[in-house]
Amino acid sequence: MTGPVRSGKSRHAEDLLSDRPDVTYVATGPPLPPSGATGPLDPGDVEWRRRVESHRDRRPSTWHTVETTDVARALDAATGPVLVDCLGTWLTAVVDATGWEDLEAAASAVRREADRLVESLCRASVPVVVVTNEVGWSLVPTTASGRLFQDELGRLNALVASVARHVHLVVAGRVLDLSDARVVPPGPGAGTPDA
Repeated sequence: MTGPVRSGKSRHAEDLLSDRPDVTYVATGPPLPPSGATGPLDPGDVEWRRRVESHRDRRPSTWHTVETTDVARALDAATGPVLVDCLGTWLTAVVDATGWEDLEAAASAVRREADRLVESLCRASVPVVVVTNEVGWSLVPTTASGRLFQDELGRLNALVASVARHVHLVVAGRVLDLSDARVVPPGPGAGTPDA
């Protein structure tokens, strides 16, 4: 499930599994700190809090939420359907753990963890729906770290799509099924299409 921000990707992903009471929802963003607490997120970030709470409120009460960046481990442990939301926040967490100061090391860590994630996706014996963002439809970022994020997420999306049975693009609240679309041959280096 891919597309731009606020396109309806998460709602579409949730709808695909809405008939299943046993879904594990893997939230890859940092957990919300209690109001007034300190942590990786500013507890006063009202917009982020509203965004996370909106996602929580939409989920059926029978779904189990796991807040983690170790998506591969969550997939390996799953006994029922899994919804991962989203790869953009996951990639950010991987780079955060390595550090944005050394972009070469960060890219290396992202690719290593991406391979681990894809191996878990390929081993999964349960339905898995993965949500991600398309960030390359606008201006080229003006910073090296912005370009790293954009490039690595593009590579990650192509890598995950290469092992997915179905690929949906959600734009302006509309769903396009890309599952039967022609696949771009792998590019040099990362084994995924390059621009």
